[in-house]
Amino acid sequence: MIRKLISRVFGAKPATSPRSPRGGNDAAAVIPVKNHGVRREQLSSGARRTVEGLQKAGYKAYVVGGAVRDLLAGIPPKDFDVATNATPEQVRACFRRSRIIGRRFQIVHVMMGAETLEVTTFRAIHADDAPTDEHGRVLRDNVFGSMAEDAERRDFTVNALYYDPADETIHDYHHGVADLKQKTLRMIGDPKVRYREDPVRMLRAVRLGAKLGLAIDPTARRPIREMSELIENVPPARLFDEMLKLLTSGYAVRCVKQLREEGLHHGLLPLLDVILEQPLGERFVMLALANTDERVQAGKPTSPGFLFATLLWHEVLGQWEKIKAKGERPIPALFAAMDEVLDVQAEKLAITRRIAGDIKDIWALQPRFEARSGKRPYALLEQPRFKAGYDFLLLRAASGEVPQELADWWRNFLNSDGDARQTLLLPPPKDEAKKRRRRRKKPANGAPAADA
Repeated sequence: MIRKLISRVFGAKPATSPRSPRGGNDAAAVIPVKNHGVRREQLSSGARRTVEGLQKAGYKAYVVGGAVRDLLAGIPPKDFDVATNATPEQVRACFRRSRIIGRRFQIVHVMMGAETLEVTTFRAIHADDAPTDEHGRVLRDNVFGSMAEDAERRDFTVNALYYDPADETIHDYHHGVADLKQKTLRMIGDPKVRYREDPVRMLRAVRLGAKLGLAIDPTARRPIREMSELIENVPPARLFDEMLKLLTSGYAVRCVKQLREEGLHHGLLPLLDVILEQPLGERFVMLALANTDERVQAGKPTSPGFLFATLLWHEVLGQWEKIKAKGERPIPALFAAMDEVLDVQAEKLAITRRIAGDIKDIWALQPRFEARSGKRPYALLEQPRFKAGYDFLLLRAASGEVPQELADWWRNFLNSDGDARQTLLLPPPKDEAKKRRRRRKKPANGAPAADA
């Protein structure tokens, strides 16, 4: 009833065609710009040019999904996707700088200057004989369909929105604009079926709910906890991409709290649930995520390596202590712990080799911050990953893991130069001084010692 009222307020043309199996309409409600307020100038130039190029070639084309949703919510979109009735080969023929990618879903990347647009062909509803795994996850489906079918295939109503820059109208098949106004995240179709088709939708529900401040509709929320184990069947590379989107959404703190409420944190990052139940570990993780949120919302770059280094650090600490307890020396024990944690992690999330290298560099620097005498602090400043390691140290101090005095010393040392730095250096530890004296007294090439 409320959604119908909102549709009337927005001036949408009523859809008079029959209801679709998943609860939408075969014809969209067309909302004019005077009622939704999204102007074509708010799109990127690449998005406008891509849609215009397809429409000039005689095809239907719209900016679709998250970009439309975010513009309605007053959030600047990170990227713009385009949907069209042109096949991938036809899209490819329209743009010189483009390429077809993907296996499960064939899409076209269109390069417009420095911008890359993702262009998809309208999809048909999953066929009954579409290949699935033993858990019901769809493995491959490149069947093309109508715009109405494409809208029906989308996961949430707020994502089934199509914006036409030519006349600045929004085509809404599933009352997504009304749901956005009502602050409700509603699934298109039966949530259990949709989650089984693609378990990543459970993570996406948490991310969108946190980002947009939407309450997940009870019908969509109820099955999440009982179906959460399906996440284990998602390919690690895809799960990593989705987790990275979630953690760099600018609302990572909200997302992780929601993950815990929905029971989805178990197994995504090994032992993350245990970490979040330990006061020191939870404080460290939440500080790291809050720091990431601040950077994202301020438009500053973020580092996936730094982020995952913070999330997995307390697992490394636990393994490090176990290995040292067996008699291994501290530094070799740390490297062994790092390898063990990342090997376990690789079973769930396909962290790329480059990001794994960044993570290990940040971890390996931490013991070196303890050395504040002689030439070691100067050598540490020259390390390529020093700034990331230093920021990591600040988080450790803020969470109470290491003394604040250590972080303050490095802050002063970093902001000083010349003689001022020299005065900050601490005297070498007694055992280190003894080793140096022994090395000086040791005869060279059989020659007598200097004091013999």
